[in-house]
Amino acid sequence: MIKKIILGISILFSTSILAQEGTASPYSFYGIGDVRFKGTAENRAMGGLGVMTDSVRINLQNPASYSFLRFTSFAVGGANNRINFKTNTQEEEAQRTSLDYLAIGFPIGNKAGVSFGLIPQTTVGYKIKNDYTEADPYQRYFKGEGGVNRVFFGGAYKIYKDLSFGLDLQYNFGKVKTEAIVIDPFVFLGSRTRNEASYSGFSTNLGLMHKTKIAGKWDFQSSLAFSPESKLSVDNTRNVAVVLYTEETGETIDDQQDVPVPDGKYKVPTKFTFGSSFGKDKKWMIGAEYTFFGKNENVMPEGVGATTAGKLSLGGYFIPKYNSYSGYFKRVTYRAGYKYENTGLVLGNKTIVDHCGTLGFSFPVGTSISSLNLGLEYGKRGTRANGLIEENYFGISLGLTFSDRWFVKTKYD
Repeated sequence: MIKKIILGISILFSTSILAQEGTASPYSFYGIGDVRFKGTAENRAMGGLGVMTDSVRINLQNPASYSFLRFTSFAVGGANNRINFKTNTQEEEAQRTSLDYLAIGFPIGNKAGVSFGLIPQTTVGYKIKNDYTEADPYQRYFKGEGGVNRVFFGGAYKIYKDLSFGLDLQYNFGKVKTEAIVIDPFVFLGSRTRNEASYSGFSTNLGLMHKTKIAGKWDFQSSLAFSPESKLSVDNTRNVAVVLYTEETGETIDDQQDVPVPDGKYKVPTKFTFGSSFGKDKKWMIGAEYTFFGKNENVMPEGVGATTAGKLSLGGYFIPKYNSYSGYFKRVTYRAGYKYENTGLVLGNKTIVDHCGTLGFSFPVGTSISSLNLGLEYGKRGTRANGLIEENYFGISLGLTFSDRWFVKTKYD
């Protein structure tokens, strides 16, 4: 029965994931959009902390973790985000619901494990209107949608005791559509430019994880992950038109034509993550992790800069009594964390930063080792200084982890 449920979820997820709009942020205007993937619901509830080896749950942030699996694990998750946008003169709200990951992992013997899945990696979703000003007498409308998805297949092997090496092979693909309309108040017709960029290319993610005991009872884990710079092929198309446009009726095309534009390459910067955690197995854990991103070297619009980016994650969990029979909530895993991220995007001489606090709960499903995972996050990105936009957001993430022993022949029918 559980396999039929998983199959149904997989089909539903894979058909809807490619068409969803997972952000409303104007900051997704730049590059290939907002980076969507923040780990599973369990990781996300700990500030995105990925220093975690588990026998029943997949850690999608470091492929070296797959060799620590002892049960086949299926994971699916999504999120709902409510965002409040503020400038010095205006305030708007938006809401988006998205599916975030679909993956399955299983052990191979006692020293190896594999995993594969589908992850929406970046997303574009914005609608911006610039009204007339004395400095700029034109009215402008900007719209964008789409993003880049990632299919991955990875494996891990314990090369020495509890030291594991892992590798993910990834194929990235997706499409971003953007549109700009410019209206001169003294001219009856305006101009519209519509661009479409299709991205495709391979990338890799390598990882090392080590787990050891201190004084015979304390767990100390360390983690390294490295994604070298990769290049995505970009196939571009452009259509320009003379239009009559109003917000009420949309555009009426007077004349249009396709304009040839050269194809290109998009560089995905290097990513390097290291961290460690300390705790007691099946009881509690605290950890810290830092991610360094290489500088974005792609061509950016005029007035937009880039700097090296980085992210700090702090978090942990606590389980009152994992094998309790007398109290259900004693078996619940309670999680908390904090994230601070320098996005590397520079606008108006201001670096755009994102920071948030997180809480989470993993509820056991019946008496099994499967769980329903709930995460909450509240944070702020951007600033109102220099005419920019401040985003205050509240997110709810929900994940399901089905864990069981598969591929084992039963002794009795």
